[in-house]
Amino acid sequence: MEKKILSEKIVGIKPSGIRKFFDVVSEMPEAISLGVGEPDFDTPWHIRDEGIWSLEQGRTFYTSNSGLKELRQEIANYLHRKQGIDYDPIREILITVGGSEAIDLMFRAMVNEGDEVLIPQPSYVSYEPCAILADAKPVIIDLKEENEFRLTAQELEDAITERSKILVLPFPNNPTGSIMDRKDLEAVAEVIIKHDLYVLSDEIYAELTYSGEHVSIASLPGMQERTILVNGFSKAYAMTGWRLGYACGPAWIMDQMTKIHQFAIMCAPTTSQYAAVEALRNGDEDVAAMRESYNERRRFVVHTLREMGLPCFEPLGAFYVFPCIREFGMTSDEFATRLLQEEKVAIVPGTAFGDSGEGFLRISYAYSLENLKEALGRLRCFVEKLRA
Repeated sequence: MEKKILSEKIVGIKPSGIRKFFDVVSEMPEAISLGVGEPDFDTPWHIRDEGIWSLEQGRTFYTSNSGLKELRQEIANYLHRKQGIDYDPIREILITVGGSEAIDLMFRAMVNEGDEVLIPQPSYVSYEPCAILADAKPVIIDLKEENEFRLTAQELEDAITERSKILVLPFPNNPTGSIMDRKDLEAVAEVIIKHDLYVLSDEIYAELTYSGEHVSIASLPGMQERTILVNGFSKAYAMTGWRLGYACGPAWIMDQMTKIHQFAIMCAPTTSQYAAVEALRNGDEDVAAMRESYNERRRFVVHTLREMGLPCFEPLGAFYVFPCIREFGMTSDEFATRLLQEEKVAIVPGTAFGDSGEGFLRISYAYSLENLKEALGRLRCFVEKLRA
């Protein structure tokens, strides 16, 4: 009898659709990539200095499993200041290796086989695979362009069954740039409480909101006790390579997430944690400056896309736009592949973020205006050829 060497579960999961185009671009020097969701800013110097200083001081040992107490306190201070939410830094905050680890930990800590995880799509590529790896059944909620890809209370209500346990709330959204304002969240929260659901609120783009302040669902009445709030330092502080995130939630859930983290990871990188303390204490001006720069690029990209006749709703969060290319009669993958081959511009097909992304493209504006102008100029030439 043939022995099955590899896990059928992992073999059955498709590789990330983002990596496909990224790998091609790496072999194509003349190409311009607008495909990676990574800030083009360097980590601010005072944050880097703190990381360097920690190394010079020999702070190269493990921290506690939950992370530096000093960092957890600063996160608690930050969330109180920004969202009016109070977390116990000892029992209710866990430092993770990026926000992605926090997502994985929550699913593994809370899901039993067959439990349903509700995942609005288009959304970040990791939710569905992480749910499958935790033996959950992903239930996809297709978000609609006419709603600016926001989740409505009725869409949530229609997706719920007796096996529903967790709702993923991915706002501000990657790849669409959509947000949920307080009124949207209040309507959804009523359904969540009615059906006794728990929420994974991925707020990694919280600081990159361009219309008022970001609102966390955990700040609404009755929601903090049923929400795991996930955030990190990658996007707001340009610290992608430092690999640092965090999760906040009820102590009885965090205890189990910490247990998994303890056995799988031990602790997040020590140097990164010391740098993150500095980021939270003294990084507000850096965040504001980067946000303003992204906002300038956002306005330019949306205007240019509309000028070339590509329908595009106004994204109010993150650093992505999600234009529609249905008029050309091609799949998103075909359009993106031809654009790369013919004009040497890499963007990501909307289907990389779920089937409901068909007919759309994700364009990241986390790039310099110079690169954006050149890439969008090439896109314009491609679109004009298709229409000729």
